[in-house]
Amino acid sequence: MQTRSRIFDDLAKVAGGAVSTFTGLKAEIEVLIRQQIERFLLDADMVPRDEFDAVKELAANARSGQEALEERVRNLERKLGLKAPSKTKGKTKAKTKKAKPRKRMKKKSPAKGKRA
Repeated sequence: MQTRSRIFDDLAKVAGGAVSTFTGLKAEIEVLIRQQIERFLLDADMVPRDEFDAVKELAANARSGQEALEERVRNLERKLGLKAPSKTKGKTKAKTKKAKPRKRMKKKSPAKGKRA
């Protein structure tokens, strides 16, 4: 009976060692995959999420500040009795230039008396 118990103990040790090895291997593979993904994102000029969120917040703050300033200007114009400009948003009339007539070049006549 003693040999059977010893065989099971040895098998349990081998199984435990295999489990710890596979756990370490799994962690190693996860680290390698994470590094590859980060390298790919850096090469693809992708922005990290925290930087994106920071810029998004800056843009939102700038937009709200701009809207507040526009409202303030409208109120001041109203107090001064000025007429507010119309909102065209890029619909300004472009000035068109008239095309100048092209000068035609005179054809050169072949030189007289010369043979080719």
